[in-house]
Amino acid sequence: MIERYTREKMARVWTDENKYQKWLDIEVLICEAYTKLNVVPAEDMKNIKEKARFDVARVLEIEERTRHDVVAFIENVAEYVGPSSKYIHMGVTSSDILDTAFSCLLNEAADILIEDVVALMEVLKEKAYATKDMPAIGRTHGIHAEPVTFGLKITHFYDEMRRNLERMKAAKERIRCGKISGAVGTYAHVPPFVEEYVCEKLGLKVCPISSQIIPRDNYAEFFTTLALVGSTIEKMSMEVRNLQRTEVSEAEEFFRKGQTGSSAMPHKRNPIASENLCGMARLLHGYAMTSLENIPLWHERDISHSSAERVIAPDATIVLDYSLERVKNVFKNLIVYPEKMQKNLDITKGLYHSEAILIALIKKGLTRQDAYKVTQSVAMRCYEGGLDFVTELKKDTALGQYLSEKEIEETCTNEHYFRHIDTIFKRVYE
Repeated sequence: MIERYTREKMARVWTDENKYQKWLDIEVLICEAYTKLNVVPAEDMKNIKEKARFDVARVLEIEERTRHDVVAFIENVAEYVGPSSKYIHMGVTSSDILDTAFSCLLNEAADILIEDVVALMEVLKEKAYATKDMPAIGRTHGIHAEPVTFGLKITHFYDEMRRNLERMKAAKERIRCGKISGAVGTYAHVPPFVEEYVCEKLGLKVCPISSQIIPRDNYAEFFTTLALVGSTIEKMSMEVRNLQRTEVSEAEEFFRKGQTGSSAMPHKRNPIASENLCGMARLLHGYAMTSLENIPLWHERDISHSSAERVIAPDATIVLDYSLERVKNVFKNLIVYPEKMQKNLDITKGLYHSEAILIALIKKGLTRQDAYKVTQSVAMRCYEGGLDFVTELKKDTALGQYLSEKEIEETCTNEHYFRHIDTIFKRVYE
C-alpha cells in the first residue's frame, strides 16, 4: 500500500545511489581538507576529484566478501582512483562517514516533510474558512456539549500542525550536524580542521563532542517529532472516522464512483483512508520508541543502534510523507453535511443552553450551587423525557422566580456561541 502511494522524491532520498553519493562527497571533502593542510598532494587531489566514483552493484558484491559496507565502498572507489586512493579514508572511522551522511540524508527527508506540512496547512486553512460559520454541536466525552462551528474543528488541526511545523524545523536543525573526529572522537589521527571544513561544505554544524558516533539523542528528537506529527494526523483522522459514523453523518471521506466499501455489504461507505492513517501513526510511535532506545550504547559506541536506524529512518520518513499526502487529500475532498449538523444540534431540544441559563441565574443573585441545582433539575427532566428545554424552563416555577419567559428566550439563542469566532480566526491565521 505505502509503495503505491510513496512519491518518488522521498523514495530517492533512501536509495543506495544517494547514500553512496553522500559517502563519496564526504570522503572527497576530507581529502580536500587534507590538501589544505598540505597532507594530500595537489596532484593526488586532482586525481581523486576526477576519478572518484562508485558502482552500487560492485559495492554490494564486495560487501559479500568484506561483510562491511564502508570497507566495500572504499575498495570500490579505489578501483577507479588507483594509487591516489591511499589518501581516501585516512585517519577517520566508518562512523565519521556514516553519521555525517546520515545527517545529510535526514535533512533532505526533513525538507520534504516540511513541504508536506505546509501543503497540508494550506488545505486546512481553506477548508476552515469555507466552514467558519457552519454550526455544529461540540462534544466532550462523546456527549453533546455546546455549539461550535465546523471551521473551528479544522482550525484546531491547523494550529496543531503549525506547532508541528515549528517542531520539524527545530528537529531538522538539531540533526544538522556532522562528525569527523576519528575512532573514539579524540581527533587522534584527524585534526579538527578537517571536520570543520567538511561540515561547512556540507552545510552542517560541527558536533561539539562525539564519541565514535554523534550522540543519538539528536536523532531521537527528530524521530519523536515525526511521531508527534503522526499523532496529529491520527487525531484528525479519528475525527473524520467519528463524524462519518452512521449515527453522526456530519462529514464523510470522498467516495469515488465505482469504489467498493465492503465485499459483503454493497451499501457500505467506510472511512478507509482515515483508518489507514491511524494505523500509520502506530508505526511512527514505534519508530520513535526505537530511536529513544538507541540513545544508551556501550561506552564510546556499539552497533545496536545501527541496524535499527537502517529500518526506522527510511520507514519513518516514508510513512510520514505518505501520511501527510493522504490526510491532505482526505481534508481537501472532505464532504460536509451542514443539514445533518443542524439536525444533530437539535437532537437534545436546546439542552446545550444549560450553561447560559446557569450564568443568567447567577447574575440574578443566586449562588452557583443553587443556580446549578435549579438548572440541572429542568435539564435532567428534559434529558430523560425528551422534552424541549426552553418550554420546560418557562414552566418551571422555581426558575420562574428569577427569569421571565422573555429573558429565557433571549438567553437561549445561539448568537453568543459564535460571537468570537472571528477573533479566534485572526489569532490563528493572521
